[in-house]
Amino acid sequence: MWRPQVPALGHRFRVISPDLRGFGDSPLPPEPYVDADDLAELLDHLGVSDAAVVGASMGGRVALELATRHPDRVNSLVLLCPGYRGVPPSAASEAFDIEEDRLLEAGNVAGAVRLNVDTWLGPEATAEVRDQLAAMQQRAFEVQLAADRLDPGPRHMEVVVDPTKVAVPTVIVSGDLDLDHFRTVAGVLAQLIEGAELTRLPWAGHLPSLERPDAVITLLLDVLRHDPTVHAP
Repeated sequence: MWRPQVPALGHRFRVISPDLRGFGDSPLPPEPYVDADDLAELLDHLGVSDAAVVGASMGGRVALELATRHPDRVNSLVLLCPGYRGVPPSAASEAFDIEEDRLLEAGNVAGAVRLNVDTWLGPEATAEVRDQLAAMQQRAFEVQLAADRLDPGPRHMEVVVDPTKVAVPTVIVSGDLDLDHFRTVAGVLAQLIEGAELTRLPWAGHLPSLERPDAVITLLLDVLRHDPTVHAP
């Protein structure tokens, strides 16, 4: 997902792009696990004391969980259309969840993939990007459905996040074309995290880093270099 940005950011920073369990090549374990603990262990393994943490969607939620559970490991946050359990789902987001579950229970993985692509990408996404997201989502479903057959199965442990206790510089990015739930989440987090800055992208759906990769490179470089100019491209 972050492949378009990693080389450009790598000219200025050391970039670590973790593969969370249940995606890509990281299987889900037959045991309890915490994404934030995995990230802290990865930083230990790489000898990194603290990092600027960038996360999109679920990755944004995991970034907040890392800042909550291991606050000394995070020196700043950039959250693009982040998830946050403290805001109830909207009718539209609930409808998506219900339809995705229905398709998967019926064994229609291809239909569930199409639903995700149609829901999460805005009109800026090219046909190539839609195909890339479909391949990523297909792979995620394969990993997750395989884990469903384990006995015992994986148990994802939730971390309760209190945004008022997040004490690092934070930039929150919201797509104007995203689902209403995530636009609400962005506004709530911007209000609750002291000093947080909210940047709205009028062209973006839920995954701006895929929709306009170069624009997000510019945004991230401005933020991470502490550029005093306007962050939005």
